[in-house]
Amino acid sequence: MYPSFGKIGVILGGLSSEREISLKSGEAVLAALVKEGLNAHEIDLHTEQPQEVADIITNSGIDVAFIAMHGRFGEDGKLQSILEKLNIPYVGSDSLASALAMDKIASMRIFQENNIPVPKYEVWNIQRRNIYERESLSFPLVVKPQSQGSSIGVSFVRHKEELDKALDLAFEYDNNVIIQEFIQGKELTVGILDDAALEPIEIAPKKQFFDFQAKYSKGMTDYILPASISSDLRNKVQSLALKTHRSLGCRHFSRVDFMVDVNDNPFVLEINTIPGFTSTSLVPKAALYQGITFAKLCLKLLTLAIKESAATIRK
Repeated sequence: MYPSFGKIGVILGGLSSEREISLKSGEAVLAALVKEGLNAHEIDLHTEQPQEVADIITNSGIDVAFIAMHGRFGEDGKLQSILEKLNIPYVGSDSLASALAMDKIASMRIFQENNIPVPKYEVWNIQRRNIYERESLSFPLVVKPQSQGSSIGVSFVRHKEELDKALDLAFEYDNNVIIQEFIQGKELTVGILDDAALEPIEIAPKKQFFDFQAKYSKGMTDYILPASISSDLRNKVQSLALKTHRSLGCRHFSRVDFMVDVNDNPFVLEINTIPGFTSTSLVPKAALYQGITFAKLCLKLLTLAIKESAATIRK
């Protein structure tokens, strides 16, 4: 039995480099909620000024928010912080967990503190970009901005000669970058829903690296569900995914991405607190595998947000 949600605001769009993806996620959620007969409305944010955002949300009169904004402002805790100050319940992780997850450097350090395996990596600041002399990491490498999603600003670097170009791209987005050794093997992703791990999905891009093009161009990647892995590995990545989710204090849902080496050793790449959210996105795919339709998934997440808010008020 679902609670009364009142007026639902689906917050989408935004100004980040992931705006177009956010629009697709938000429109899919809105369509599903409206089809269920709920009082749902879209809120497309064209500003990141906190007071302006607070005024837009207040004037909308919503009772609960479904955040469908990926990337900067929507996924980094800033929007969550505004909703917390307005006492409006919302779907997804709170402001602190969102900020930690979006920061690839901070989250990597927390994972290590919790004995969660991660690829060998270095953190570089824009001021020290030309001093790759220690050869402490082995090629190939993956170069990522500190706080971007959807593989934006990410490069696969096979040789030292390619490193400068990759750094140029990453530093367009952040003053800090993370450089990881590339793990040769299978890429898996595990969704978390209501503090439980969903079925792992194997990601098989038709190019060597699962970049923005491979993620969002039709036919560029195969998604294998259930993943072609042993039951032992399945249990291991599900357990690690849940541990990763909990290590940052995430809630409601997330998606944890892995590389698994040739010896079946899994390494956590990152966690997404607002993963893609159309009916063909990975978390909804994994939920459907367990019999949870896209509409039911949206309703479940709203229910979790309302129940958590009610529990907080009772305290």
